[in-house]
Amino acid sequence: MARLGTPVRFALVLTVGIVAGLGMSVGRPVKAEREVVPEPNTKSVADTTVTSPVPWQDARLLAEVLEHVRREYVERISDQELIEAAIRGLIADLDPHSAYLDPEQFDEIRISTTGEYSGVGIEVALENGVVKVVSPIEDTPAFRAGVLAGDRILAVDDVPVDVENLNDTIDRMRGRIGTPVKITVARGPEPKSLEFTLARASVQVHSVTQDMLEPGLGYVKITHFSETTAPDLESAIAKLKKASGGTLRGLVLDLRNNPGGVLEAAVGVSDVFLDGGVIVSANGRAADAKFEMDAQPGDDLNGAPLIVLVNGGSASASEIVAGALQDHHRARLVGSQTYGKGSVQTVMPLSDGHAIKLTTSRYFTPSGASIHQRGIKPDVAVEDAKDGDDRALHVALDLLNNPGTIRQSSAD
Repeated sequence: MARLGTPVRFALVLTVGIVAGLGMSVGRPVKAEREVVPEPNTKSVADTTVTSPVPWQDARLLAEVLEHVRREYVERISDQELIEAAIRGLIADLDPHSAYLDPEQFDEIRISTTGEYSGVGIEVALENGVVKVVSPIEDTPAFRAGVLAGDRILAVDDVPVDVENLNDTIDRMRGRIGTPVKITVARGPEPKSLEFTLARASVQVHSVTQDMLEPGLGYVKITHFSETTAPDLESAIAKLKKASGGTLRGLVLDLRNNPGGVLEAAVGVSDVFLDGGVIVSANGRAADAKFEMDAQPGDDLNGAPLIVLVNGGSASASEIVAGALQDHHRARLVGSQTYGKGSVQTVMPLSDGHAIKLTTSRYFTPSGASIHQRGIKPDVAVEDAKDGDDRALHVALDLLNNPGTIRQSSAD
């Protein structure tokens, strides 16, 4: 897999909030970053790092505003709240993807990027005013205890579920490994509730699922990009090969509604299918915001045809993968135009447990194109079906069953 020549940072290539669905896991859907401990009181301009204090006139103006608010605002606000509000406004005003993170939000991002958290292992969703179990994650405390999909969560440690604050329910189910938590659920029409006392454990949130569409034709869906995504993809392909007698004659890679994730994971996924060449390049003001990441020899499909499904919910890391495979004529893209997020965010821890998520680079596909606010056009346009019929998947199957068409397109 390609590697950065500079120290690895916590690179966010996810557009937060693209997916508006209510589905959540106890270890919520992945965001993506790489981490760096910044040097204090420095900034980078081009390739030169210089110390540059804030001009005293600007500092005085900020102090004036803070003092007016402290003395004259209708409600009393603590100095800490004022400073945090000032920082939050400063960062949020830069662009939609930069943000000031409190310790809980920072912890969420760390959980998301590693794909691991400490809890009971259930995915939940808010449905018609009820918190339901979407599914228990295999080989977790909830799974082993017999929690079932469709169970309605009533309380956690005897604290009733607040449907207006689903995050509170999720947070209550998390905690240190080995500590107990009681989950009260209702099941089906049974009038009596069920109680499960579970010991929290380390839970792995996997982002890759696989299936066999028909003999020799595999299907892999990636829901987000975390540190485990690339090895999980390799494992999924190995399982599909085994199920089909050792080789695949084609594969569908589904990136629809995948909001993004870890930059290095996107590179790793691209590298699974590419035998060489640039995967992605980036340009920013700081020296380590400029980089190029290349594929290493080896294609897990041995050149077998590949179709990538995309839509308007495919963003960021998904677009890095789609762009790399399209530019190298390794895959055909089927679906609708992608979201169009071509920037990289870096999450920088601060001294008090907070962090800032800051846009540090613009990235480019191997052809040098920027997809920012443009997206990537598929090779075969198929609109998302509203009647439940997966037309894009049908088109992908037709293309895989006619590999000559795919190879002809690759030569164009």
